Amino acid sequence: MFPTLSFDSQSFDPATLEAMVARASGGLQRLGVDQGDTVALMSRNQPALLVAMLAARTLGAYFCAINWHFKADEAGFILADSDSKVLIADRDLLARIAPGIPARIAEGARLAVRPEPSVAAAYRLDDAALELPPGCVAWEGWLPAQPRHDGQPRAPRGFVPYTSGTTGRPKGVRRLPPDPSQAVEQAAANAALLEAVFGIGPDSRCLIAAPLYHSAPSSYALFAAARGAWLRIEPRFDAHALLAAIERHRVTHLYLVPTMMHRLLRLPEATRRAFDATSLRFVLTTGAPCPPQTKRAMIEWWGPIVHEAYAASELGWVTAIGSEDALAHPGSVGKPLLDARLAILDDAGRECAPGTPGRIYARQPAYPDFTYINQPAARAAIERDGLASVGDVGFVDEGGWLHLCDRAADMVLSGGVNIYPAEIEAALASLAGVADSAVFGIPDDEYGETLMAVIEPQAGIELDAGTVRRHLLERLADYKVPRRIEFAQSLPREETGKIFKRRLREPFWAGRERRI
Repeated sequence: MFPTLSFDSQSFDPATLEAMVARASGGLQRLGVDQGDTVALMSRNQPALLVAMLAARTLGAYFCAINWHFKADEAGFILADSDSKVLIADRDLLARIAPGIPARIAEGARLAVRPEPSVAAAYRLDDAALELPPGCVAWEGWLPAQPRHDGQPRAPRGFVPYTSGTTGRPKGVRRLPPDPSQAVEQAAANAALLEAVFGIGPDSRCLIAAPLYHSAPSSYALFAAARGAWLRIEPRFDAHALLAAIERHRVTHLYLVPTMMHRLLRLPEATRRAFDATSLRFVLTTGAPCPPQTKRAMIEWWGPIVHEAYAASELGWVTAIGSEDALAHPGSVGKPLLDARLAILDDAGRECAPGTPGRIYARQPAYPDFTYINQPAARAAIERDGLASVGDVGFVDEGGWLHLCDRAADMVLSGGVNIYPAEIEAALASLAGVADSAVFGIPDDEYGETLMAVIEPQAGIELDAGTVRRHLLERLADYKVPRRIEFAQSLPREETGKIFKRRLREPFWAGRERRI
């Protein structure tokens, strides 16, 4: 099935969208994309991105949606590591990352998307940014010239997100092909799971304003497409514009991260009351823990239609909770979904008593198993008795409700975006005068966490925050540059010599229920 797609003032009915996807599939096949291959995507929210995702799925290929904020080195690593055969990206982004594109992605396999006018306006792209980069093929001319793919759709392989980074480089999460003997049963279980999490049916009117390069928003959009729902994609989130779109399009289903909720709640009361949101039936929040006070305020505004789910790229959707239960169990992210297995274990692998925090391990059998691309040892390291952990710490209370309270790993979750300090620390190490550094997350009322860096300069060297920021901006996506930068003559260390990062982080989180 195909959705009715709404974007800006455009509307694509299911037949039109099906034809676009069929031609994109046929064109990718001509470029050598086959079952099990990977197509890389680097685009802002717009129709071409959804078409490319659906085309890859039709061929049984993986798609790897790259964060469009990345610079050449960051994107280049993912393109090489994922072994992508084709790259589809916005024109200005292709020009930005050109030095990092592996030679194996031939010029004819670099498809350049001209950003839609509303996208160009939202991101202030000038005419120069919209020019076709050298050696690239214009998507707009390429797509209608391709033959339709006339083969049977193959079992979709899904999204390859990149996550974690204790070595400074992220890991690609790739789902393994399903066991043929279990494929039908597992596909049915996966559909039931997504319906429970998203609440989407054929008559739903869905809106997504979160970036589709993230796992959860892309999963949301693709499930809406699979259900044949009406789907509205916004080029970016704007609180005022979102309320206007909900009223104008009579939206029933909505995906938000907590940061979006904070911005909606910050609107003047008169502005919030000016828009009719009574069409909403199901609002999902995920991507970061939702503070209980934020969720309560949204429920008071929109009614008991707010749902939260806990998930990870590796684990899939693990738990969920509705409004009534959230009010009765503030801070909980729910109980296991369907046949999900959940365990809270201490460092010795023993199960923790109710109310006692430990490492969260889980397994969602509605998904095939996964691997980390080119890193089998890292995959094996997070496994215990058939369950896996991404480093989150939490507890299950006496009633069986899961609560998140900390993160064992260094990852920072800011505005629903995973940021890995090791990558930033590696970039800092290349700045002359830096002896060592520690990057970590500190509380932020809007984003949940924001980045802080404490830098130990080399003896006799003076550094300033402006120099540090300029150095990082040349190498990393802007959102990875710490908002707060401080300097220290020496950093606290453990007996092993490792920086005692928790000692730096702890004072900022004192007195808070959650540490994430």
